[in-house]
Order: sequence, then structure tokens, then C-alpha cells
Amino acid sequence: MMNRSGSKKDKKIILVEGSGFCFGVKNAIQKAKRARAELDKEIFTLGDIIHNKVVVKDLNERGITAVGEDEIETLKRGSNIVVRSHGASRAFFEKAAGLDFNLIDATCPYVSRIHTLVKNESLKGRVIIIVGNEEHPEVAGISGWCCGEKAVISENSKKSEIEEICEKYKGKEIVVVGQTTIKQEAYERVCEVIKSVNDHAEVMDTLCSITTTRQEKAFECAKNVDAMIVIGDSKSSNSLKLYEICSSVNKNTFFIENKSDLPLKKLSNCTTIGVVASASAPGQIIREVMVIMNENQNETTGNEMLELMDEIEKSMKSPKTGEIVEGVIDAINDKEIVVNLGCKKDGIIPNSEVALEEGQTIRDLFSVGDEIQAKVLKTDDGDGSILLSRRKMEASVHWAELEDALNNDETVKVDVVRAVKSGVIANYKEVSGFIPLSQLSERFIEDASEFVGQTMEAKVIRVDQKLGKAIFSPKQLQKEEKNKRLQELWKKLNVGDDIEGKVMRFTEYGAFVDIGGVDGLLHISEISWGKLKHPSEVLTVGDTINVKILSLNPEKGKISLGYKQNMPEPWSIIDDKYKAGDNVEGDIVQIKEYGAFLELEPGLDGLIHISEISHSRVENINSVLHIGDNVEAKILEIDKDRRRISLSIKALIDPPEQAPEAEEKAKEEEKPADEAAPQQEVTTEEANEGVAEAEPDKEEEKGE
Repeated sequence: MMNRSGSKKDKKIILVEGSGFCFGVKNAIQKAKRARAELDKEIFTLGDIIHNKVVVKDLNERGITAVGEDEIETLKRGSNIVVRSHGASRAFFEKAAGLDFNLIDATCPYVSRIHTLVKNESLKGRVIIIVGNEEHPEVAGISGWCCGEKAVISENSKKSEIEEICEKYKGKEIVVVGQTTIKQEAYERVCEVIKSVNDHAEVMDTLCSITTTRQEKAFECAKNVDAMIVIGDSKSSNSLKLYEICSSVNKNTFFIENKSDLPLKKLSNCTTIGVVASASAPGQIIREVMVIMNENQNETTGNEMLELMDEIEKSMKSPKTGEIVEGVIDAINDKEIVVNLGCKKDGIIPNSEVALEEGQTIRDLFSVGDEIQAKVLKTDDGDGSILLSRRKMEASVHWAELEDALNNDETVKVDVVRAVKSGVIANYKEVSGFIPLSQLSERFIEDASEFVGQTMEAKVIRVDQKLGKAIFSPKQLQKEEKNKRLQELWKKLNVGDDIEGKVMRFTEYGAFVDIGGVDGLLHISEISWGKLKHPSEVLTVGDTINVKILSLNPEKGKISLGYKQNMPEPWSIIDDKYKAGDNVEGDIVQIKEYGAFLELEPGLDGLIHISEISHSRVENINSVLHIGDNVEAKILEIDKDRRRISLSIKALIDPPEQAPEAEEKAKEEEKPADEAAPQQEVTTEEANEGVAEAEPDKEEEKGE
């Protein structure tokens, strides 16, 4: 090639590898465009989705408009808002939820990780120090996820300024994070000062590896070329840092936003020129700049221009297997989508690599001219094209979503597709995961096939994209929801409340009753006013009954219930049912040396004194009466104050006829016996003392 003076001179233009949009920026733009197409409504972005006038203008023309956080309240309820890759504060998400906005979250995964980190660490009481530009939206978003003390330190701060800030938190635990796009060396410098002041400072690696690599490669390139071109937007922090890095080693460094800013005259005598583009520079602008520079630098023939264009294409970052790429759809047919990737080879997306719902075709989702993202499966499919996959690209995004769900303790919906020996296979969108049998449900599962075809909500308990493992747990979610319900239930319960419950199971000392998600103990003594040997005498498992709350112990999670309280206490209505002189019938329930107790009804016993059993002398009651005997007796006396009923069997029996002498002798013989065994005053409660002694303590039972 010839220079303008006619001498031969090798001209070389070098494009730094990794130049242009990063995945986060590409993803945000793509999500905004897709939302606009799918929803067919105006889409708003929280601030400019990217610091690039050309891209912002193009988005505006498509009906995608930027709004400030202070403007969102002016939008209609239900508006669609894209959260750009910089992210946003927790307060914004809460405000948006309150206004019923449909949020399309395109926060960069690197930034999302920082949000989760600062939230969790600040909740532990640690101070968060953010290294970066306080005015930058990414830093503002990170700050908005801190729940306690925090501070922002510029990466350009003087040592004394850093020390002054850190002195405020001396003795406290500090966690340091950095804005993803700041220079590695600047971040390390600030962190060293912080650690020199505070021994408890923990520095986190939060810088974007892609940005760091681009900066390092730009620095090396700038050292070895005659001139350096930095393509970006003047508002872009990422762009300005690239310029700062390059100009530090090359005085002939020029900052441009597009091809019209090129200093062509100043570049005319340069043999080697390096070009680096920030994350805010679209591929189209990079290509235009490269073409203009080569046209200006060299006098070329038609063939030479073709060769030159080939070199330019080769200098652009070549897609690698596994990489997410972006291009424009050139053609669509029934079998595939043809994508212009801006390099020598076209990309091909076969029908099978597009996730389609039943009845859908690729023409329903895409049109010629649409920008599209896909994952590189093969750099050469055998026909000279690059094999791409939408499925695998979406799967990468879905893996990131699962990672976020795991870190943020969020739930996901999974579709159970088949049962295996130890659980089920369940899909989250394009990611195939696993639910162990033990994590399917809180109840015992014998056959997992019953869940096939179901969509289940679950917690993510493991994500490892490299190993292709995702493990879900509906059981964990069920436990959390149950605990939440229980907490709400405990707040509503009060001693004395009447509540409906279901009899769940029996023990020897009572029954457990479910009162809305929590079991309470219904002690056997609280089931009936009378004596019971087992709860099943009154209740049946599965019965729905009304019970009264007798006591609450939230700390131990114990509730004591009563059932008999909803029935009249026998002594309260005794006047309505019994009076002296009445004949009654019942079973013998207890025998003492001084008499036998007859159960008139549950909770109401009467004493048949030994002297009232028979007209003849009774030496041993057990020789005459037995537990369970059904007998008749007459009420001699009812003492309500002392809760005592005196009964007599012999009063219902005619006395035997005796000779006057024998009768008189019998009376004399009976007199000492009466004195030896006077009628004792025994209450119903005393009658049951033997039962009470045999029953275990209620509080102890509740703890079993």
C-alpha cells in the first residue's frame, strides 16, 4: 500500500479484543426491544438504558423512552419499565410494586450479585463501603440495597480522605465493594488504605472481569501503537476510564463518539493505530470507524479494499463456542433463521434451537431486520456458517435467574416432566433440574409419579451451571409457608377463645387437635366432666369439634385446649335434674373402705355409704359391689355447697322381718359398727383423686 507521499508503508489498524457491548448491555437492549414488540405498548427505561446517543435515539424511535426515578409516579399504573443493566435501589422496586408497574429487570448479573451481597452483609450489622463514583447510577443502586451504615469513596480519593472516612468506623466490621467498571489498580489502592485503618475490613471481588480485561488489553495496545482511538460516549464512565488508561501511556489518544469525530489529519502519518470501544459502543459504529480509517489511511484498489475489509472483519472479535452473540436477521424460512453477525460468516439458528410453544412458528416470533441474540454452538456448521441456538442462550439467562433466586431466597415455578427412582425431573424454562423424593412434599411420598405433569412452586437449593445441576425443593417452600401461617395464627389466638378444630390423633393422656395449622393438646381430663379411660370413649379421629383455648405458650409452641367447657357443668344444673328422694340408676365407678361411688352422669357421682348398702352388716364392700355394677339407689341428700350427694341402696329394699328380741339385739350390734365407720364427707373431686394421681402431668405430656 502507498502513503500520500508515494512511499510504501505498512499501515496497521488494531481493534482491541472484547471491544463493544458487553452481555449486560446487550441483554438490556434486547429485553427492551422484545418487550416493545411483544406487548405492543410504550416501554419506559429507568434512565438511559445505555450511555450512547445513537442507541438512545434509536430506542426512542421504537417507542422506548427513558424516565428518571423521580418521574415514575407520573406514569400510569401498570406501565412497563425496563430496569437497565446498572440496576436500581430496593426502594425503587418497592415503589414500582406499589404502583403495579410491570418491571422488566435487566440488571447486570455482576451488579445483582453486589446487591445481594451488601444486603446480606449489612443485615449482619457490618458497615458497607462502596468504592466508585457516587453520582453513577450503579453506585446509587448498590447504596440503595444497604440496610445499615454505609459510605461511598471515590477511586480517585486522596489517602487522607479515605482515612478520614474509615476512622468513623474504626473497630467495626467493614465490607468493601467496588463499582463494576472502575480500574482494578484504583480499587486495590483504595482497599489497601482502608485495610491499613481498619483491621476488620473484608474486600470483595466485585469488578466486572470483562471490563477489567478490556482495560488491560487497551493499556497494552496503547503502549505499542502510534495513536489510540477510544470509541464511547462522553457520559459513559466506562468510556472515560478507557480514555484515561490509554492516554496515560500514549499522548496521541483520541476520544470519539462516532466516525465524524475521527481526527483523520492527525492520524495520517501514523503507521499503527489502536482502536478500543467501550461497553456503550454499538458494533455498527465500530465498523464504520474502522472502514473510514482504512479508507483514509490507504490508497487502495478494489481488490485491495476487499482484502482490507477481510482484515477488518478478522480484527473484530471472532465468535467462540459458548459465546452469546448479537446480530440482525437477514432471512427467515421454515427451517432456520439467517443472522448477520457483522463478520465473514452468517449465523444459522435451526428451528429446533428456538423454544416454540405448541402451534408456534419462528415467523410468529421474529421478522427480517430484527436484532437477535443467540449462543454459539459451533463456529462452523460444515456449510461455512456459525451454528447458533436461542434455546441455549435462553438457558444461560435462565441459569442466571436461578442463581439470583438462590441468592435472594426467591421461589420459582417448575414443571415436573417425569419420575425417576429417587425423585422427579423438573424444568425451569430451558433448564432441566431435579427434585429429590425427600424434597417433594412435607407429607410422605411413596410414588413420585403422582406429580408428573404438575407445575410446582419451589425453592432453589443448588445451582451449578458448569455441572448442569439445579436442585429444587417444594418441601422447603411448604415449610416456610406453614411457619408463616403459624406465626400469623399465633398472633390471632387468645386464651378463652372458642375455635373449631379437627381431631388428628390420640394418646393415652389425651388428643391432639389441629386448630388451623397448629396442634393443641386436649388433655383427657378436659374432654369430659366425667372420668375417661381413653379419649376414644368420646371422640373419633377426624371429628370436627369446638374447643376452648385454656393456655398458650408461644415460646414452646404449646397450646392447651378444653372440650368439656362447651358443655354444662353437672353441678350447675343439678337443681333441674335431681332432688332428695329421687330414685337414680348408674354404674359403680369407685370403691373405698367407707363406701362406693355411683356415677349418675359424667362428672356427677354420689356416695353410697357402707351403712346404706344393705340392711344387714357389710364387712367388705367388695363382697357385695364391684366396679361396673349397675345399681339403683335413692338420693338421701344433696349438698351443693360441698358438692356431695348421699345415696342409699337399702332405702329401696324392704328390711327383713325379725323377732322383737332379735331386732333389738341387731340394733345393739349395729351401733358399734356405725361408730367405727361413721359416714365420711367425700366430694366428687375426692372420688376422682385416684384417677388424677394415675394421670400424667399435662405440661409434661405437651412436651412429649
